[in-house]
Amino acid sequence: MRIGERGQVTIPKDMRDRFHLQPHDEVTFVESRGELILRRQPSPKLEHGFRKWIGRIGQMPESVDEFLDDARGS
Repeated sequence: MRIGERGQVTIPKDMRDRFHLQPHDEVTFVESRGELILRRQPSPKLEHGFRKWIGRIGQMPESVDEFLDDARGS
């Protein structure tokens, strides 16, 4: 893979498929221990929903089942 004249890199299709990267996804680059890491930014809609739920209960759920039960109103 090469960096183009304008600093662009194409993410190979198999990697886009494996990590479910779609056109217009927001990503960021992070430096860690001398390496450059590409990270997808969380979806604002999903992040907002999760933060709203955490704010409602004031703590992290004990399990996924607890989260789902609360989300479903069970």
